Amino acid sequence: MIGVDYYKSIRHLSVVEGLSQRAIAKRLGISRKTVKRYCLGEILPWEKRPRMERQKKVITDDIKEFVKQCFEKDKAAPAKQRHTAKRIYERLKDEKDFQGAEPTVRRLVSQLRPRDPEVYIPLAFSPGEAAQIDWGTATVFIAGERTIAHLFCVRLCYSCAPFVMAFPVEREETFLEAHQNAFSYFGGVSRTAVYDNLKTAVKEGWGKYAREQDALIAFRAHYAYETWFCNRGEGHEKALVEGLVGYIRRNVLVPIPEADDWQELNELILERCRRYTAEHQIRGRELPVREAFAIERSALIPLPVKPYDTALSKEPRVDYYATASFDKNRYSVPVANAGKVVTAKGSAFLVEIYCHGELLASHERCYEQGKTRYKLEHYIPLLEERPRSVMNARPVREAKLPEEIRSFSLSLEDPDRSMVKLLRLTVDHGPDKVLAAIRKALGLHQFSVDVVAYYATAGAGAPVVPIKGPVVQPIDLTSYDALLAGGGLL
Repeated sequence: MIGVDYYKSIRHLSVVEGLSQRAIAKRLGISRKTVKRYCLGEILPWEKRPRMERQKKVITDDIKEFVKQCFEKDKAAPAKQRHTAKRIYERLKDEKDFQGAEPTVRRLVSQLRPRDPEVYIPLAFSPGEAAQIDWGTATVFIAGERTIAHLFCVRLCYSCAPFVMAFPVEREETFLEAHQNAFSYFGGVSRTAVYDNLKTAVKEGWGKYAREQDALIAFRAHYAYETWFCNRGEGHEKALVEGLVGYIRRNVLVPIPEADDWQELNELILERCRRYTAEHQIRGRELPVREAFAIERSALIPLPVKPYDTALSKEPRVDYYATASFDKNRYSVPVANAGKVVTAKGSAFLVEIYCHGELLASHERCYEQGKTRYKLEHYIPLLEERPRSVMNARPVREAKLPEEIRSFSLSLEDPDRSMVKLLRLTVDHGPDKVLAAIRKALGLHQFSVDVVAYYATAGAGAPVVPIKGPVVQPIDLTSYDALLAGGGLL
């Protein structure tokens, strides 16, 4: 291959000056073969010629027919048991004594493999007409622990405004609660929700034959929207939300975020959704997302006056340890409720326990199994009645209080009762205040729970408690010195 300058010179000397090929080769110092190739202008130096010489020698009509037969047989074979280029190459060597190289077969397979071009119909939506909904997953750190976050993703089809929220699991109650949060965020509901065939939404079937979960039917009846389910394996039918899942992974969750709890993580994600809506302009669309969302928001279905109760509800009986069972775990309630039938309601992140409409306890929801979650304040009245159990009480040990509180109680006259009183102070005023009060009392050599209670109640600026005791008069030892001086003592 020659450069453009040589090509220009060859053409000029041949066409304009009329030199022979021999003369041109001599003047330019190149071979006559090169001059012959380029002087007529039939071959251009900047065009790549297909390398067919080697392939023509080894790729015969018989080889091509064999490859086509492989593709024909693949039509009746399972998708994961069809011919690859490597397998065809191996069969050619074994069955046709093929002498060519594997890349040659790969090029042939690429040329002959039947491919139907994927063509999609561009879609357009009216404001408030539809929203696409899907789940995705990503890795995050919650309270220092690496865990999988399940991302509930919604995108309005007209404006492309996004909503994303992270959950520890994909459950029916989290699915419905996530919808509610999305509706509140957008300020209304689209007339249609487009879903994949999610287990949290579909009982059986898919596409237009999908049978919805009973809870979803009731939920969407309350919010007055319709559903539309994609065909199996046709992810392009909800391409907007598919793109949102990838966008959040790449642009929000890289590097892997670290949060103290799920609320902090969701605040981070939601802030990025707001920023996207406020700043993003989608290529090929006339309006930026911000302006399109302002139009779409006014077209959404208004929210109902009363929100749908999305919580999973059970009615367990409180056992003699003052715990109620919910979703294969147990949660404590005040001991006065032992033996009662209560209502336990589990949302995505909380378990709340009620009795006759009164809230008894609220716990962070646990998604493990066989766990019990205690709250210390529920057991203080019982510990006050049975103080000797305090040092081994499981609710006390699992409260993970500072060791200084226990050590201080052991230095007092009645350690068990003193510990119970310190626990009561901890529940009423918080462990930090009680710990500060204990340290102040120890610094003044004041070993009394009442003094600690005074310092914890009065605060850091509390004056020092004067400790009164018996007054001892100093002894005058000068008379002994006189006796020693006079020899009065033997």
